Amino acid sequence: MFPVLIVEDEPKIAELLKKYLENAGYKTHWIADGNTASTWLLNNPVELVLLDLMLPGKDGLDICKELRQRAPQPPIIMLTARAEEIDRLLGLELGADDYICKPFSPREVIARVKAVLRRTLPNQSASHLTILGVAGIQLDRERLSVQFSDQQVILTLVEFELLETLQSYPGRIFSRQQLMERVYPDNRIVSDRTIDSHIKKLRKKINALNPERDFIHSVYSVGYKFEP
Repeated sequence: MFPVLIVEDEPKIAELLKKYLENAGYKTHWIADGNTASTWLLNNPVELVLLDLMLPGKDGLDICKELRQRAPQPPIIMLTARAEEIDRLLGLELGADDYICKPFSPREVIARVKAVLRRTLPNQSASHLTILGVAGIQLDRERLSVQFSDQQVILTLVEFELLETLQSYPGRIFSRQQLMERVYPDNRIVSDRTIDSHIKKLRKKINALNPERDFIHSVYSVGYKFEP
């Protein structure tokens, strides 16, 4: 197993990431500055890079750009305290697979790492067949089904993609536009009401599995989130 490389200049944050990643079963390696990370990556394969935006020496965007000009190309999750939209867009345009804004919860980081690896390494450990999620919910992409305890329901492809997206990032609020972009990657034109309709049907099916809990929550005038 290759390590998850943590490129972060704040020792407390790096140690926290190392602890939670290793508890989740990942090997880790930590580098505190951009120049060292850039050189180290030339000769060391990694499973994924957690890359801080603001680093001493070479910054995270430059390292991201370099990695996307090499082969093989590891998945990259940007870490940033700069929440301006331009930073997010620039990071993603340069090839980052995802971003996380500081401060963040370690649980969210682990969920994001797992989600990115599922997308970028579809053949590893048959994870494309069955995804064990949070809150005891099990997703099966092959059957487009969701199971809780001993009960199971079948979802449409759109419903499955919505649930997988929300569940992969517990507590994160997704706008309707963000959900549309993930569910309809071909950029077809759909309205906010389309997403609302799918969410309504998805909620009904999930609530039938466990009527005592409401996993998908509406956030007034913003969108939706999943709470385990």
